[in-house]
This record gives sequence, C-alpha cells and structure tokens, in this order.
Amino acid sequence: MSKPQSPRQDTDVESSTAAASTIDIEHVPVNDDPRQWSPARKTTTLCIVSLATMVSALASNIQNPSNSLIEVDLHATSSQISWTLAAFLVIQGNFPLLWSAASEIKGRKPVYLVASALFVVGSAALALSKTIEVMIGMRALQAAGSCAAMAISAATLADIYDTHERGSTMGIFFAAPLLGPALGPMLGGSLSQAFNWRASFYFMLICAAIVFLSFLFLFKDTYRRERSLTYCFALQRLLTSKERVQNSNESIIAEHESSKDQTPVKDTEKQLKPLDVPDHISAVISTPGLEDVKLSIKDINPFPPYFRILSRKNNVLILIANGIIFGFSYSLSYTCSRTLAHAYDYNAFSVGLVLLCLGIGSIAGSVIGGRWSDRVLVKMMEANGGKWYAEMRLESSKLAMLWLPLSVIGYAWVCEKHVNVAVICVMLVLIGFTSIWMYTGTLAYLVDANPGCSCTAVAANSSFRGSLAFVSIMIAVPLQDALGDGWLYSVWAGVLVATELLVLLVLCKGESWRRESEEHK
Repeated sequence: MSKPQSPRQDTDVESSTAAASTIDIEHVPVNDDPRQWSPARKTTTLCIVSLATMVSALASNIQNPSNSLIEVDLHATSSQISWTLAAFLVIQGNFPLLWSAASEIKGRKPVYLVASALFVVGSAALALSKTIEVMIGMRALQAAGSCAAMAISAATLADIYDTHERGSTMGIFFAAPLLGPALGPMLGGSLSQAFNWRASFYFMLICAAIVFLSFLFLFKDTYRRERSLTYCFALQRLLTSKERVQNSNESIIAEHESSKDQTPVKDTEKQLKPLDVPDHISAVISTPGLEDVKLSIKDINPFPPYFRILSRKNNVLILIANGIIFGFSYSLSYTCSRTLAHAYDYNAFSVGLVLLCLGIGSIAGSVIGGRWSDRVLVKMMEANGGKWYAEMRLESSKLAMLWLPLSVIGYAWVCEKHVNVAVICVMLVLIGFTSIWMYTGTLAYLVDANPGCSCTAVAANSSFRGSLAFVSIMIAVPLQDALGDGWLYSVWAGVLVATELLVLLVLCKGESWRRESEEHK
C-alpha cells in the first residue's frame, strides 16, 4: 500500500489517488500499535472475539427447538413465543449502535466487559424464568448483552490488521458467528430432549461466563483514540469550547476577527471529514489535557455517526445488500425447518443436522471467500501501481454472483417436489457457500470504505440486517403457505439478483460517490 501523502501534496494529484492517500486516520502513530503486535497476540484476540460472536449467534436460535415445551410449561400463547424471538432480533440488530458509539470513546474492552456481564445476567434469568413476560424481557436483555460482540468485533480486527490482511481475517472471523446458527437448533434440541427447555439457557449461561472471563483476563484493548474519528470529534468540541470561553471577554471587533479562524462547535464534525483527516491531528490529540475529554450523552449519541454513515450512497446500497442477504438466510433456515418437519416428518435433532449443511457451506464460503478477497485486492493494487481504493474489495464478490441465484432456484424446486433430503443438503451447502462468499467481501468493504468509523459502519450493518431479518421472518410463513417453497424461493432468487446489481453499482460508482460526499462536507 502506498504511504499516505499530506493534504498539500494531494492538490496536484488525481482525485482517485487523493482519496486513497488521505486516509491518514488509519495510520496515525500510536503507542503500542496493535498492528505491530506479535502474531500470537493477534491470534489470541481473533480467537476471543470469534468465540464471543459465535456464542452471540448461538443465542439467537438455540431456543427454537424448545418453543413448544416453553409454551406448555409457562402457559404461553404462540404470539407470546413469537415475541421472545422478535424481541431478541430487534434488540440484537439495533442496540449495537449504542455499544459502538461507547467503544469509540471508552475503548473496546470496557464495552465488551459490561455487555458480557449483561449477557450472563440475561441468560441466568432466562434459565430461572417462571412467566413468559419475564422471559420476553430477559431475552431482550440477553440480546442487548450479546450483540456488543457482533458490533465491535469487526472494528477490533480493523484495529489490529491492516487493509491487505482484513479479507482473510474477516473470513476466519465470520465463520464463527455462522457456526453458531448452524449448531443452535441441534444443540437446543439435544439439550431439551435430554433434560428440559431450561438446559439450553443454562448452557448459554456457561458460554457467556467463559466469554466474560476471556475478555477480563486474556483480552488486551485494541482501541487507540488517535485513530477514532468519534474521539477526534469529541476532542475538537472540547478544544473549541475552551477557545470560545477564553475569547469571551474580548472586544466585539476582536471577537469578530477571531471568529473567522474558529470552528463553531456544531460545525466541527462537518468540517472534520471522515476521509480527510489533517496531518496535524496526531499532534493535536497528543497535547496535554487529552484526559479531560469525558464521555457525555452527546458523545455516545449513536445517531450522528449513524447518519454520517447513511449520508453516503455507497454505504447505503451495501447495507441494503447485506441486510437482504442476512434476511434471506433467516427466512431459509426458518422455512426449511418447517418443510423438514411437515413434509419429511423430521424431529428437532434431525432438522438441526440438515441445517448444519447450511452452516458448513457458509463457513467454507467465509474462509475461502475471505482469502480470495485479499488475493484479488493484492493483484489489483499491483496493477494500479501499488495504490488502492476501497471498491477493489468488491471485485472478489463477482465470482459468487452467478451461482447464488441458481443455487436458490435449485433449492426452491427441490423442496417443492420433496425429493431426497440429500439433494436438499447439497443445495444448502451451495447456498451457504455462495451467499457468505459475497457477504464477506461486502462486510470487509464497509470497514475499508469508512476508516476511523469502522465500528459505526459495522453497527449500522447490524441494524440493517437485524431489521430485515425480523421482517423476513414475519413474512416467511405466510408466503410459504401461500406460494409454496418453489415460487417463494424463485422470488427470493430474483431479489438476490437485484441485490447483486446493487453491489456491482457500488463497484462502478462507489469511488466517485465517496469523493462527491467528501466535497460536500
């Protein structure tokens, strides 16, 4: 990767080169640079956050095989059981916005610890629940605690790995939360059959405690405030506020003259562009008084950074694409379970074994797709004279785009005709492999395209995918009953084709859109 140039040097360089060279926030000198840590320390960090995300994902659907048992034991209605699932999805999808904002002020480790503690409390309360109302509330608490790992882990990896390494590490990392949903139904069904429905939540309690202890004793904070735009904004607000106080007793004329060189607090974040950080920012951040920056309600407000992410067309289109892919996966696993139970008369454990095929394909697609993403990026950088731009990452997704809709159509009519379950297993492997191959590249692109804001970008991604997954689950059963698996997933194949077109549009236009958004800041 080419070394970043100063803003003065950028004035005479092509705009595309300037966009690449002004990403200085990622390379501001810091003490104990996480990117210079030993491979052992980096691997330990990767394993801890991967474990946390796997457990978080496992919590999302381990309850499913036990729903009928819970309904009988707690005298609950089907609607109330649905709310236990819906509450988890909505909170898990949108609460990360708060966790990500807090982590950009206080660091990754404190947020991991607080969230993991909530995860432990929520899991314990679920195992001891006596009423369905308590269970709904505790599922929400469990989701709030578990989702921090989903929100911050990708940003943690961005802290310790440079751009050319992120595809492979994102692929390995993302295999963990894919393994959770794959194993969840099988584990939940096995524990419920061997003991009772509460055993699943006791199991989650043990897992949550292990995650908490791992962060407490083994995890070293990767966060460096010098490389966080959110922290830069908070510091800039503090410095500006102090300057305004110091100048408050000056004459009107002097105040008028000095105001030309000052930045109003409300305009600070607009003028400090996410992709155009001044060269002197590291010097400003390292000045005395840095410790005076305190976390405030304004600083942890997740919506300003969230809206900054959404202000860029390239981000919005990728977020929509990722949300659709994630929603499709939830719809697929949900309706496939119903088809296997009704048409094939499978019990919960057998259904879990079949759905494991989707997980196996997803894990393979994540790991192999991540490595392919890095390989494509390196080759494109070499062809571009060693310079890069974020959209290069999306080039690797094109390989999977042809096969994903075809695999979905194949699955649709295999299920519709109730052919041998072995064929369904093959289709699930292909769908998991191709969909996550594409998703890995688009997720890495969000991190690359939002330097200094990667945590917020990943949290926005979580919000989109959680919300769309919620919608897809709510409409899955009515559509399946009305259309059947064949036409339902033929329609989904068309939606995925449109999704792929969104990704290709960002590949072609994303660089110019980012440059345009910078010019309007």
